[in-house]
Formats: sequence, C-alpha cells, structure tokens
Amino acid sequence: MTFSVRDIATVTEILNEAAGAEILPRFRRLSAGAVREKTSAEDLVTDADVAAEKRITAALTRAFPGALVLGEEAVSEYGEGLLDALADASLAFVVDPVDGTRNFASGLTLFGVMTGVIVKGEIAAGVILDPIGKDWSIALRGEGAWTETAEGAQLDLKVAKPKPVHEMSGFAAWWMLDEPLRSQLAANLARTGSVSNYRCAAHEYRLLAGGHAHFSAFSKLMVWDHAAGWLLHQEAGGFSARYDGSAYSPLHRSGGLLCTPDEDSWHALQAALFAGTSYEGVRAVS
Repeated sequence: MTFSVRDIATVTEILNEAAGAEILPRFRRLSAGAVREKTSAEDLVTDADVAAEKRITAALTRAFPGALVLGEEAVSEYGEGLLDALADASLAFVVDPVDGTRNFASGLTLFGVMTGVIVKGEIAAGVILDPIGKDWSIALRGEGAWTETAEGAQLDLKVAKPKPVHEMSGFAAWWMLDEPLRSQLAANLARTGSVSNYRCAAHEYRLLAGGHAHFSAFSKLMVWDHAAGWLLHQEAGGFSARYDGSAYSPLHRSGGLLCTPDEDSWHALQAALFAGTSYEGVRAVS
C-alpha cells in the first residue's frame, strides 16, 4: 500500500481539528488536576494529551478503516506490548498528541502534534503540526519534505550545509542515557559549536529539516517521538543512524539516534561525541 498526498492531507486535517478542539483551548488554562506524572516529574500527561489522542484515534480509524492506530497515552496505559503489532500492520499510525508536554504544561509554546505513518514496518509519511504557529511540516517517502501554512503557502525543506564538528550547532538529551555513556557524551558535546535542548522532538526535527541546526543526538527511541521527524529529516536530505552506525527502524524501542546533514558529517560527529567510549558501550544502548 502506498500513502498519497491526498491521504496525508486527510491526516493533517485531523490533527488540526484535534488541536483546535482539545489542545489550544486548554493551553495556559490547565487546572492542577489536569496535569499528572507518569513515570517521573519529567514525564507528564495532561487532559489535553488524553483528549486529543482519543479524538485523533477515532478520526483516523474512520478515515482509514482497518488501520492500526497507536497513541503514546494508550501505550502508556496498556503497555508497550501494543507496539508488537507494528511490524506486521499493512497500515499503522503512531500518534504523539502533545509532544513537549512539559513545555505545554508550563505555558511554553514549544510543543507540537506528531503522526507517523508506517506501512508494513517502514515509515511512509509523517506530519508535525505546530498549533501555535498554525503551520505543519510533511514528509512523504521518496517525494520530499515541506512546510505548509494555513494560508496555503508551501516551503520545501532542506537540511543545513555540512560544517566541521566544532562549528556544528544542534540538540542533545544526554541525561536519558546510562552511565558511563551519559557523562562521556555530556563532556564530549563541548567539542561541538553549541548544543541546546527544547524538550520537544517536534520542533527540533523541524529545525533540523529546515536547515536551522546541524545535528541531534536523541537518546530515547519511542516510535511516536521519531517516526514523522526521522522521515522529515531524511526527505530534506539528511543522514541518520543509531549511535553504533546501524540503521534506524520504527520498530526500535531503545537506544540512541544521531542525525546530521550527510554521512561524512555523521562519522565525524560520532567519532567526536563518543571519543573515549568503547564501541561495546555505544552498542549496549543502541
């Protein structure tokens, strides 16, 4: 099964409708009981996450009968065993209803809505919606990546030109790794030009695909965080692989992912960030 421009337009419409109905009305209006911890104080869920996911799931099920729809909050509630079905599904959607929940709950505008489309275990399409900016970035496998606005304007996305490691700017989430890799990566990031973290993969992927940053070093691989953004970055001309150099798959549930403008940049950055780390150590978290 292929996924068409018309199909991705349907997905985009569904995300926009859910954002307008369930997310934006709650932004900066959450009561104390509307924000809850899942696994830690860093891992939050709000009433907006839950309501938006239910709305998106119902709409996708109606629009694409027979498709598998997996949302972050459903998996959190019922267990990661739900993800086992992704490998064999003819058509599946993975939904992050509010990526950057901690930012959303804090009243910061850096959050997004993401949906990745997986066909027989391979990422076929993805959408990342910015409800505040009222635009969305789309990727279709083999057809490129672009950003659209509510007014109908369209901008093709292209990653940044390669630069030496000491001039690269990018994003990293080293604190999610186990020791000793956590401390080694944190120290070696000083070899780059600058490093930030927006607590929001949606915005980080959009910046990477748009050429506004050179790299990302993600350290947690839940499929709803990466399916749409990984394809967006790839279709914008970027190169990525897991820390040990193996190819990324939406079926991976753990490990790290390094994204750069091209393959030469990837090898240079991987060598710089993991200097002093045994190859076995890198492989252990991949």
